[in-house]
Amino acid sequence: MTGNNRAGKVFLPIILVSLCVFIIGIIWAIDRIPEWAAKNFGSPDPKLSFLDELQYSIRLFVDQNDLLQPVQAFSIPTSFRIEIGESVSSISERLQSNGIIRSASSFRLYLIYSGLDVKIQAGDYFLDPSLNCVQIVQNLLDATPSAISFTIFPGWRIEEIANALPTSGLEFSPDNFIEISKSPIGITFPANIPKNSSLEGFLFPNTYRFSRKIEIEDFLLEIVKNFDKHLSGDISNAYQNQGLSILSAVTLASIVQREAVLPEEQPIIASVFLNRLALGMKLESDPTVQYARGFNEMQNTWWTNPLSAGDLTIDSLYNTYANTGLPPAPISNPGLAALKAVAYPEQTQYLYFRAMCDGSGRHFFSFTYEEHLANACQ
Repeated sequence: MTGNNRAGKVFLPIILVSLCVFIIGIIWAIDRIPEWAAKNFGSPDPKLSFLDELQYSIRLFVDQNDLLQPVQAFSIPTSFRIEIGESVSSISERLQSNGIIRSASSFRLYLIYSGLDVKIQAGDYFLDPSLNCVQIVQNLLDATPSAISFTIFPGWRIEEIANALPTSGLEFSPDNFIEISKSPIGITFPANIPKNSSLEGFLFPNTYRFSRKIEIEDFLLEIVKNFDKHLSGDISNAYQNQGLSILSAVTLASIVQREAVLPEEQPIIASVFLNRLALGMKLESDPTVQYARGFNEMQNTWWTNPLSAGDLTIDSLYNTYANTGLPPAPISNPGLAALKAVAYPEQTQYLYFRAMCDGSGRHFFSFTYEEHLANACQ
């Protein structure tokens, strides 16, 4: 009995000291961890109870490495879309699976602690994995997403693309775009793009996703890379088999794009122009004159219609009524269908075409000039 009493007297102080340390630790946690959390993660959601605030603060303290350290020190921003009505859990899981954050559960924890779980905006973003979770959340609160859509339509010329820039959300000016597009010196483009000459014809029509802050050089490079990607080896080989350089083929495709209303007629129209080129005939294409004429203030268009007799005598290398052969460069930016039409034209002997008179956009095609005249609207 005496030994047990002595042992109890020895352990009792240890227990009391441990209990005191535990109580002091709890008091310190209650006093200091919420303060630490507020310093590192901002003020907690006012709707949280005292116990909830304490619980979340402790968990933030435990998970601080996942929240305050980025996935990687250096990275390229990646596109990320948040759908309307998407849950925080879904957003968090996708951010983790895309390698943008370290931990989905820690990310959700921070959102709930801060009350930002109900403030994330739907939209398209460019998110940088070299940012930590707190910084990424701030990007997701921007009502103006960092990513925008920009569409180039088939047949647009450089100036028409420039006209779409002011409402696009991109930060460079239309004038700057026109200047650099027409003289892109110093930008390294893919092999199929002419060096240090106008990009007219090579700005591939499509809908693109861009960062609002993208530099104009990167903007142009992305678009012409898309052109290069679509100009597959088969298409390039088809041009070569016809004795056409890339520049000549794209120039012809740009004319076909402007002449054709219906895509299914593009290979036939291409065949007409190829037949004329083979015979040394003038192309006599209205869009080339429209391009040479430039902007028509009366009609508020870059494509004057109808052309006057005086327009057809414009002194320009682009005027195919006055000059034999192709213009020196494209007159518009053709879509993939027009590029393919020149690569794989219909095998015809047509030399003429003119619009039908029913407003359908279709054309009459003919072998002789007499047939061409007979197809005129009465």
